Amino acid sequence: MSEHVHPRADELDDLTALEFVQLMQAEDLKAVEAMRPQLHQVAQAVEQIVERLRSGGGLRYIGAGTSGMIARLDAAECPATFGVPDDLVQAITVEGAAEEDDRELGRSAATSRLTAGDVAVGISASGRTAFVLGALEAAATAGALRVAITCHPGSAVGRSADIAIEIETGPELIAGSTRLKAGTVQKLILNMLSTAVFTRLARTHRGRMVAVVAANAKLRDRAAGIVADMSSVSTDEARRALEAADGDARVAIIMLARRLDATEARKQLAGAGGDLKAVLAEVPRA
Repeated sequence: MSEHVHPRADELDDLTALEFVQLMQAEDLKAVEAMRPQLHQVAQAVEQIVERLRSGGGLRYIGAGTSGMIARLDAAECPATFGVPDDLVQAITVEGAAEEDDRELGRSAATSRLTAGDVAVGISASGRTAFVLGALEAAATAGALRVAITCHPGSAVGRSADIAIEIETGPELIAGSTRLKAGTVQKLILNMLSTAVFTRLARTHRGRMVAVVAANAKLRDRAAGIVADMSSVSTDEARRALEAADGDARVAIIMLARRLDATEARKQLAGAGGDLKAVLAEVPRA
């Protein structure tokens, strides 16, 4: 457990810097490997989250302290990466130590943010965070799907969920510092959930961020590179198509593939439910 003293704790003060970071890397590798037995649970969560989102539900991450910050990070990346609405993936979190212990605060915070069609993902390294437990109680009342991510198998948070993803990461090098292995594992699981979910919802195509929101110079360059790569055209031609498509890489790709104007390309994309693969499957290969 993360709060237990690490077997090599008494040596840490005497290690060289290199020995110290080598030990940290070795511990991180153990934590990543500890995820393997839980991949079936992760996959089950992905499939059920996809079903809820296809039916109009939202994804809500719930956490406190470090877990809450990790939740906010993943939620914040989803709109830009996958081109989804800002309110589709949200984080319900608190940072204060006292708030973390407030079960009623978690219940009230989640009650106003959850409906029966949503998914509530409770994130707690210890598996006993009161704020998260209260929020999951509200999720159960609302009829939302409950997913738990913890590093303590058999914990209260895990027992409160429909799907429990429980990774035994073992003692941290600094006892109780869950920003280390536990934090790494939580971030990796959220990476898996959001990336797999939105790939299955056609927000990516062949490993490309085709729904990327080109909100700055870096992302505009990325979108142009994706269009050029997928359409086998020059970057200049890709940029012109993107401009005509109001920055939507999927529309630009369809325009170039099917020799359509932006209006018709956008119509075909909408008709396929935003699934670029479905539209391109109808394009005869050269």
